[in-house]
Amino acid sequence: MERIEVELLTDGGNDAVVRLPGRNFPGVLIQGDTLNTLQADVAELVELCAAGDLEEVRQVASLLHADLGTKIERYTEALEAHGISRPF
Repeated sequence: MERIEVELLTDGGNDAVVRLPGRNFPGVLIQGDTLNTLQADVAELVELCAAGDLEEVRQVASLLHADLGTKIERYTEALEAHGISRPF
C-alpha cells in the first residue's frame, strides 16, 4: 500500500470528487458497495433484456440513468467550483 496526498474537491462522503497526483482531471471515488450496486443494476438490465421485458428495462434503466446523472452533476459542480475545465 502506498500513502499519497490527494486533492479533495467535495466532502468525503459517497461519490467524493478527488484528484490524484499527476492527473489533469479529478475522478469520482465510488465506494465498493455502490460499485457493486451499479454492477447489479446493469446485470438486472441484461436479464430483463434477455427476457424481453421492455417496460421493466425502461424503469430500471431510467433509475440507473438518473443515478449516474446525479454523480455527473456533482462532479461538474465540483470542477466549476474549483475553476477546473471538464474533460468532456
